[in-house]
Amino acid sequence: MEPIELLTPEDMGRADALTIAAGVPGYALMLKAGKNVAEAAAAFLRANGGRRVAVFCGPGNNGGDGYVAARLLRDAGFDVEVGALGDPRALRGDAKQAFEDWAGETCDAPEVDPARADVVIDALFGAGLSRPLDGRALDLVERLNAAGKPILAVDVPSGLDGATGLGPGCVRAHKTVTFFRKKPGHVLLPGRLACGELLLTQIGIEARVLAEIAPKTFENRPPLWRALMPRPEIAGHKYARGHLLVASGPLARTGAARLAARAGLRAGAGLVTVVSPADALAVNAAQLTAIMLREAEGPAQWRDLLSDRRFSACVFGPAFGVGPATAEIASVLLAAATPDRPLGLVLDADALTAFSGDWRALARRIGTSAARVVLTPHDGEFERLFKEKSQESPSGPPEDGDLASSSKSGLQPLDYTSKLERARTAAKSLGAVIVLKGPDTVVAGPDGRAAIAANAPPTLATAGSGDVLAGIIGGLLAQNMPAFEAAACAVWLHGEAANAFGPGLIAEDLPETLPRVVAAL
Repeated sequence: MEPIELLTPEDMGRADALTIAAGVPGYALMLKAGKNVAEAAAAFLRANGGRRVAVFCGPGNNGGDGYVAARLLRDAGFDVEVGALGDPRALRGDAKQAFEDWAGETCDAPEVDPARADVVIDALFGAGLSRPLDGRALDLVERLNAAGKPILAVDVPSGLDGATGLGPGCVRAHKTVTFFRKKPGHVLLPGRLACGELLLTQIGIEARVLAEIAPKTFENRPPLWRALMPRPEIAGHKYARGHLLVASGPLARTGAARLAARAGLRAGAGLVTVVSPADALAVNAAQLTAIMLREAEGPAQWRDLLSDRRFSACVFGPAFGVGPATAEIASVLLAAATPDRPLGLVLDADALTAFSGDWRALARRIGTSAARVVLTPHDGEFERLFKEKSQESPSGPPEDGDLASSSKSGLQPLDYTSKLERARTAAKSLGAVIVLKGPDTVVAGPDGRAAIAANAPPTLATAGSGDVLAGIIGGLLAQNMPAFEAAACAVWLHGEAANAFGPGLIAEDLPETLPRVVAAL
């Protein structure tokens, strides 16, 4: 099975260094990397009947991989042109050795026409490039993209930041060959799209180096959380599988709660109750069967309801309505959790908007609570939550960097340069698990762990799918699954259910498809 660890460029540098320190020459790693690239290019050429290869090599080790690939492809009988960005005679170390071993004609990169090739190998810049390309490098990348030829990128498409997945003006590859472990930029958008098909290959780095590197970023797949997934026991009963509450909105906004409740029941919660205001009791009762119904409206009624200690989790926020009462009920829910009753709590949608511009108040409430808290914002909700009140504007969502650079509460300001780091910093600042939703949903925990999903199909962009996700998380929390793993598991199940159903998906289909996905695990 493909590894789930994601290594930053810095982590990958440490993996190289640890391997070299253990006695493996750096050039041996480069030779293997170049061989893997050459084999991928040769396979493509043979499958498509081509012979001509244009290899563009940069001024570092990524270029060294390119020179190795060029030599091996030439030796295999292919027609190879090499274009160098910068003077290759200035190369050092392993890259210099690779250039000398190539020993073929090397042109200045602009002199090589990518349109004449059957495949183009991009070996200009590796994953550690953390600034946008400009000048000659940007001009060359634009030429490669404009040539309309299949591009095989080495490690990452040139111009792409391997840590963030960001890279305006980067190469748009047909396929990317990377080494040892994927990087966050291979999975995050827009990097995942720029990479095309991703081929993970091994170059002689042993998995044991991971023990010292201790990566905290993972691709969200079952090995990350499957061992902690709840499983019904023969001697068990419904009360042992937890009781999930789902808060309903008023009469005209009840569907979101029912979607979440159905999903929580399908995710395995033993009992699920929709908590409804009085005006919505009839419409909810007409739609519910296995799911129970209770009445509660304001904070006082919620406080009375939560005095029943059999309730183990709650989904609060979808279509609930925004106002002071919403923030107050969220506070009641947080206060109801105690060390011997660590209530699972999913705050979504209106529960987040109720704290817009006042995330520190929410953080203080979470900090004094024993609840296992998961927040599930999409980008707009995330930005509203972390926008300072003094900067709020009715004209739209905040611009990057609107969050204050300092905090009287001592909480850390958020960094808007990377989705991964935004989620991770928010989780640490709030003391809760963050599910920052999207086609590359990031789950981040206060302990620094993060998981990036790559299995969500575009059909999930449909009304109500987020309510279903909140319900799945709530159902797993109700069964006492740890918050980070419950959130990551739910995100993956949500994506797989959409994949299993296929075209024409609506939110109601997701809970009904969930048993098939769980059974396959």
